[in-house]
This record gives sequence, C-alpha cells and structure tokens, in this order.
Amino acid sequence: MDQPTATQRCERVLDAVSSAVVADEEFLETVLTGILARGHVLLEDVPGTGKTLTARSFADALGLSFSRIQFTPDLLPADITGSNVYDEGTGEFEFSPGPVFANVVLADEINRAPPKTQAALLEAMGEGQVTVDGTTHALPDPFFVLATQNPVEQEGTFGLPEAQRDRFIVKTTMGYPEFEGERELVDRRADRTAKAPSVGSVVEGREVAAIQRVLESVRVDGKLRDYVVALGRATRQDDRVAVGVSPRGIQRLFEAARASAVVSGRDYVVPDDVKRVAEPTFAHRLVLTDEASVRGADRSAVVADVLERVEVPAVKSSA
Repeated sequence: MDQPTATQRCERVLDAVSSAVVADEEFLETVLTGILARGHVLLEDVPGTGKTLTARSFADALGLSFSRIQFTPDLLPADITGSNVYDEGTGEFEFSPGPVFANVVLADEINRAPPKTQAALLEAMGEGQVTVDGTTHALPDPFFVLATQNPVEQEGTFGLPEAQRDRFIVKTTMGYPEFEGERELVDRRADRTAKAPSVGSVVEGREVAAIQRVLESVRVDGKLRDYVVALGRATRQDDRVAVGVSPRGIQRLFEAARASAVVSGRDYVVPDDVKRVAEPTFAHRLVLTDEASVRGADRSAVVADVLERVEVPAVKSSA
C-alpha cells in the first residue's frame, strides 16, 4: 500500500467514526494517529462524553475484533488475561482466554482498578502476549488497547503507575461538545426507540497492518530527528519536572509524527507534525516535582513551554 491509499483509508475511518461520535476532529485524528503508530491510546475525561462509543466505533470502522473490560476495584488480573481451567473430561487443565484476546481492547475506566490489576495489561501492551502459570500466549495481531479513565480527582480512582502510563503512545481528552453537538445528542435521545449510532467497517482488518507499514516509508529529515530528541531532553531540564520523557517516549514522538504526516496526506514529516503530537505524546509521561504539584503545575503547560524554548529547525518541504 502507498501513502495516498493509506491516507484515503484514514479519511474513510475518520468520516465513519465522526458520523457516530460527537467529538472534535483533532481529537479523532489524535486517536487514529496513535493506532497507526502501533501504540495504545489513553482517553481521559469525565463520564458521559462518549469515550466508550469512540473506542467501539474505531474498532468497527477498522474491521477488527473488539472486547470491553470494565475495570472495577474487585477486578483480578486473571479476569483480564484468562486462566487455566480444569477439564473433567480430559483430566487436564486448559487455558481459557480472557477478554484481552481481541484486536481492540477497551479498558473502560482503567483507573478504577487497583495498580496490581492495571499492571496485568503491561505485558500485553508491551509485548503483545500474556503469560499465565509460566506459559506464554500470543495475542491477536494487530493489538491495541484503548483505555478510558476518569480524572484522578474523582472518588474511587487510582493513579496509573508510571510504567503503565509510558505504554500509551498518546493520551488525549475529548472535552465537552460544542452547543450544536450537544443539541444533536439531545435530538438522538428524543426517539428512545431508535438504535444507538453504529459504525460499519470501512477498512478490512487485514489492511490495518498494511497502513501501519506505510509509516516506515515516511521521510523524516535529519534536522527534524534532532528536533524530536531535543524536545524530549528539554523536558528533563525543566525545574518543574522530577522525571522527564524517557528514550521510549522520544521514539513514540517520532512514530506519532510520521503517523500524523500520513493522516495529513504527506509522505514526509514537517515541524508542525511534531508540534501537533508533542503534547498528547509527552505530557502524560512527565512526573512533576512535589513542589510543582503543590503549586498546581500542569504537565501540558510544561510541554508547551518546551515547544516554545526549543528552536524549530528550518526544513525544506518535499513535494
């Protein structure tokens, strides 16, 4: 598959999802960017904004299998990965796969489960496999986790461990719809007998891997590669930051920038691609100092300041 075809497929997916989800176009593009970059996406917002519908709609539009896990305080790791079950007929234990065995897994309200249960997803997200009782089981390919979480200020939530946050290529927020969007939601509810919005498949599941491979051919100038690294290193030098962006985070920014270029219809990256995805790629990876947290410092503001400080390279666009 070439870049123009991949971009066309992306446009189809975005059109299909936007027909069901009332959300900002930039938000939907950010989610798709994370998927194209072979990453996992964290959606944070208050309940009732459409996070669950967004995850299901992307799975349907991409023609991929879908599974939903409702995270609760009493959820156990085996409830996610599966477990070995004794078969009386054969007299042996057989592995019973958990809901994580799907192409797209919705980890709904992930921060309502304790850290031990959240960590059950670490191996799956990092390696595309799960290990149960010493036996490793491969997950379907492709495999994405679209996790939703409520703001940490809400009652009954647990903060995601740093290692868990680092596994998400991007974290984004839906926000409240505009007036017209909320009016549309009211109109939908006016007829309670009507079916809920649904999305049909506009891409064959097997095409997803081909679209992802297109990113490998996207050109990134050497100066832009230096820019990506400089941005990541600059987060570690900010007085408000205790732990800056890791080398993995810098690589994720590079991958997300290439995905952004494809979504925008180009086979080369420009500085705006990097700046567009820097905040959703970097902000959730930062660990602020205690003093900065007490003062109410914001991770997104730190990234914005870094983008302001680091000089943008002059790069000739490629036709």
